[in-house]
Amino acid sequence: MNVKFLNPFVDAAAEVLMAEAKINISKGTLTLQKSAMTTDEVTVLINLVGQVQGVVLFGLSEQLGMKLVSKMMDQEFSAFDNLAQSGVAELGNVISGRATVMLSDAGYQSTISPPTMITGKGVQISTLDFPRIVVPLTCEFGIMVIHLALRESQAGEWNDNFVPLIKQATTSK
Repeated sequence: MNVKFLNPFVDAAAEVLMAEAKINISKGTLTLQKSAMTTDEVTVLINLVGQVQGVVLFGLSEQLGMKLVSKMMDQEFSAFDNLAQSGVAELGNVISGRATVMLSDAGYQSTISPPTMITGKGVQISTLDFPRIVVPLTCEFGIMVIHLALRESQAGEWNDNFVPLIKQATTSK
């Protein structure tokens, strides 16, 4: 993955979280994801197609999701119900949308899919041959992790859709 696609997502997350939830973030150490298993309670998945294609995953705890949505909607959430889930999915959508505007400003046109909400740890998300860069973003309420599996499309690939394979992990005994 080209690291130049990383900064628009980190910058967009900082902008959107400040504007919507009035919180600051700090970027942690980048790592490369080797496992296809989710480790977070909540994962928002957004696909990108166009000159930049792949998938962006936003991982967080239910507790952080409730805190963020509580700040965004100015009401307290004590359960990760449908409204809280919708708010977290929309947060991933807005961050990704802002990042694609930044990518466009840099000369890379892309479109995002509607968000997909995945709840529960241990779901396998295979990004096939796309390596995933993982960026933890820390705020006063916890850590949101952005997984980026993006690449620049080759000529003629613009209309190809990249859809990651998702399946519930099974454990063998």
